[in-house]
Amino acid sequence: MENILVVGANTRAVACSLKKLGYTVYSADYFGVMDLRPCADIVRSVLDQKPAKSCGKFSERFDSHIVEEMALEMVDDVDGIICCAGVTPDKFPSHKIIGNHDIRIAEDKYRFFKKLKGYFNLPDTFLPGDIHEVSEIVRNSPEKQFILKPRSGSGGYGVFTLDSRSLKHKEELIFDILEEGGWVLQEFIDGETISASVLSTRDDAQTILTNSQIIGDESLGQREPFVYCGNIVPYTGDILISEIAQNVVGHLSLIGSIGVDFIIRNDEIYVIEVNPRLQGTFECAEMAMGVNMAELHLEACHGHIMPVPIPERFAVKMVMYAQERSQVGSLDIGDLYDLPNQGVIIEKGEPLATVLTASTIKEDAIYTAEKIVQRVYGSVKPLI
Repeated sequence: MENILVVGANTRAVACSLKKLGYTVYSADYFGVMDLRPCADIVRSVLDQKPAKSCGKFSERFDSHIVEEMALEMVDDVDGIICCAGVTPDKFPSHKIIGNHDIRIAEDKYRFFKKLKGYFNLPDTFLPGDIHEVSEIVRNSPEKQFILKPRSGSGGYGVFTLDSRSLKHKEELIFDILEEGGWVLQEFIDGETISASVLSTRDDAQTILTNSQIIGDESLGQREPFVYCGNIVPYTGDILISEIAQNVVGHLSLIGSIGVDFIIRNDEIYVIEVNPRLQGTFECAEMAMGVNMAELHLEACHGHIMPVPIPERFAVKMVMYAQERSQVGSLDIGDLYDLPNQGVIIEKGEPLATVLTASTIKEDAIYTAEKIVQRVYGSVKPLI
């Protein structure tokens, strides 16, 4: 295998790790960040980032079918395909997929709940047909909070809370959402958000890392309370998570590098979701353990779990979002990735850049990341 195609919303991290392994890398993605270019030999991107031109809003412009169509034009030229977040593997020849061919259960939050119910601790999850069913479920559990979220997809976009007090104020919104279809109502577990990274073959699964997730951080420009904003690696708490994560991945018969998301509340561990592909912790894992995650994924998909060292450093990832509609200046700042083209306009709340730091002391890694965040926000120009 010499040529590998990486497909997804953002392919930069995976493409760069594959390039380090000596592969010829093809990429089809949405963002087309500047630091993808040195890592991929052939690049096709949806965004055409030009000075004084807006990158628009991801929620309005992203269409997985467009990314997949770009990728399909390159399929005949490659030996293997790695699908990242934002696309599904069933659009591509199954014999070329490096990873899971069928992710329907893992991607579908209701089917996921039904598959794991009775085996693991899960928040109650419902598939309401109309607003009356939502009202009945919420009002019959006045002591609980709920969230209404898309049945498929990741990243935490478009999720909002409901309880018996707020229900009547959101009935019109709920009605409109349910008319669109594809939503689940889930018990809201308020607690610590943790994720585990698992390497899996057909016969074995091994958790290599756990991490704390950064969710809905307003200091990073994110106003939505459930949107992914980064990670702190490794998590130093409950080791039982590692065992549960391995069992979840085995129960779903997934291979490769897999992420399992948890919430811990009052020492009780809830399984929330599974990410059946390479995760956002990709680079943090590489920095903390000194490994190449693309290599680990490739080997696991071919039936071999490589030995992995324990983390020697703490790694921090912070995904920055524009605090205001802004024009990007020079971002010649160390430890900064997913770089937009100089002069482009980033709309408020849209991804701006990614900070990655590491240190033997967790607090130092966090402090350094926060200082870089401040520098970046200070270097962009808010637009009226």
